Amino acid sequence: MEKIYLIIKGFAIGAVDIVPGVSGGTIAFILGLYGRLLSAIGNCNLEALKLLTKGQFKALWKHVDGGFLLCLLIGILSGVFTLAGVITYFLEHNPVPTWALFNGLILAALPTLFRSLKWNLLRIILCMLGIVFAVTIGMFSANEVEPAYWMFFIAGAIAICAMLLPGISGSFILILLGMYQPILKAVNELQVGIVFIFATGCLVGILSFSRFLNWLLKHYHDGTLALFFGVILGAFYTIWPWKDGDNRFSPWQYAEHVSAVQGETFIASGLFFLAIGMGIMLVLLNLEKWFAPASVVDKTTKS
Repeated sequence: MEKIYLIIKGFAIGAVDIVPGVSGGTIAFILGLYGRLLSAIGNCNLEALKLLTKGQFKALWKHVDGGFLLCLLIGILSGVFTLAGVITYFLEHNPVPTWALFNGLILAALPTLFRSLKWNLLRIILCMLGIVFAVTIGMFSANEVEPAYWMFFIAGAIAICAMLLPGISGSFILILLGMYQPILKAVNELQVGIVFIFATGCLVGILSFSRFLNWLLKHYHDGTLALFFGVILGAFYTIWPWKDGDNRFSPWQYAEHVSAVQGETFIASGLFFLAIGMGIMLVLLNLEKWFAPASVVDKTTKS
């Protein structure tokens, strides 16, 4: 059953990664997969290469936590390919309820994340710094560029690092860099050389940055989590549903900003999908507790 749960959670990560402004790293962090994911990626190292060259595939699979990575990858790819068109359509035609859904996903997890930390003055400061960082990123404007080949490598490395950070969207960073459309064009037109350069940048970025994050979590665990918590809070600036350009409104202020009838519709649909998002996240957070046998839950908790 653990494999099924991992695939379902991977599906949620993949679905969220489609949306500029929402981070798959946030969902991995919320669902308790973040540390294990960083550790597995970090184990794709020289030791793994030695095991590969020696043909010790069973030891290699165990070293990189292959079962975990495979299940997560299946879920992520399933989420991306199943929901990419649907989410893109709704973001374009029904942005308020769609953004409200993603707000609900994150809001439902905040109490659990907050209680998981032992707060002190330093961690509160780190949390505030995380908020400032995420809001600052969200206030940047996208740039239009004519990219050289080397820029695709840099964009891949930066975007994948951002994707690993809870609260920061890799696709949103690509938009800020002016590389989102060029990369989509390269993928759609099957420009193999450019896609390979971008993928190489992603590989280099994820292998190097994951080690750094893993080191932070091992040596400064609660401080790092407090910073991440702040980044997640700050990300609400980017994904807030009731907005118009750079202006953010409460649902009721937004109703006054647009026509009265249309505004009431936006309030009702937004709050409804906010509740739906919170419900989905509560199910994801409690999958093992609600649906697994008690013995499996106890074993998972102890480990």
